[in-house]
Amino acid sequence: MVIQWFPGHMHKAQKEMRKVLSGIDVMIEVLDARIPASSQNPMITEIRGELPCIQLLHKADIADSERTTQWLNTLQQQPNTRVLLTHTDDTAAIKRIAVECRQLCTRSLENRPVHALIVGIPNVGKSTLINKLAGKIIAKTGNEPAVTRSQQRVDIGSGVVLRDTPGVLWANLENRHGGYRLAVTGAIRDTAIDSADVALFALEFMQSHYPERLQARYFTDSDSATISSQEPVELLDQMGRKRGCIGGGGLVDYDRAGKLLLQELRSGQLGRVTLETPDMLAAERVEVEQRRLEKAAKKTERQLRRKKGKKS
Repeated sequence: MVIQWFPGHMHKAQKEMRKVLSGIDVMIEVLDARIPASSQNPMITEIRGELPCIQLLHKADIADSERTTQWLNTLQQQPNTRVLLTHTDDTAAIKRIAVECRQLCTRSLENRPVHALIVGIPNVGKSTLINKLAGKIIAKTGNEPAVTRSQQRVDIGSGVVLRDTPGVLWANLENRHGGYRLAVTGAIRDTAIDSADVALFALEFMQSHYPERLQARYFTDSDSATISSQEPVELLDQMGRKRGCIGGGGLVDYDRAGKLLLQELRSGQLGRVTLETPDMLAAERVEVEQRRLEKAAKKTERQLRRKKGKKS
């Protein structure tokens, strides 16, 4: 599955982001701690340039703590960047953000506040963070992507003013694994994806990395050997039957069963799960680069054929 989802307001948001960047002192990038790399928008990285950045690994309370430590060690190696762990109920960590903004700012303030641009993919929890920082409901929140539709300025005190932006995805998700992870965690609207297909990706991952979670949530002790040996579609079928996701003719409704699995994974009912590691991403980048080279070679071959056809 190749996911391409780029609503018009997101295109507008990235254009506006570029316009205001000259007046920004610090960028705050909110990442999903369950998918730190897949939730890092390469377009934002390009726009940011040398601007100081605070990366927030948000939703850290439902991410695998051991894998979060791996990501902290990896992300902290980036220049001019600080990495913080946050989640909605961690008030102390959230309040530290303003302090970090002032410490990271390298420009002369001349008795003005630090201007920070807060960015992130859809449904990463950015608006909830802003409300926590401001101490009141300012940003609109919702349990689905693309709730924030326009930029807004928010004074969070401590001499810091935030400029909020809509969650922005990028036009072409080249890493198919990353696209699936975004769909699993809810960064892409469920109406834009095949829930059963995404659930099968999630099941295959859970089989390899967290089989005990699947067993505890959906199966009995006698199913333990079955979980590791069966195909994901067979597991989805069994899970759907156990949870009553039955459609016409007594067959499992895979879409309904898939939505159930995704909902419970996103809410943390399957435990603290992280869907990628630094090593996994390194291997996937090699795969993406190989695909780029193959695509470029095919394009060159087509151009040569066209030239030969014109000559003859």
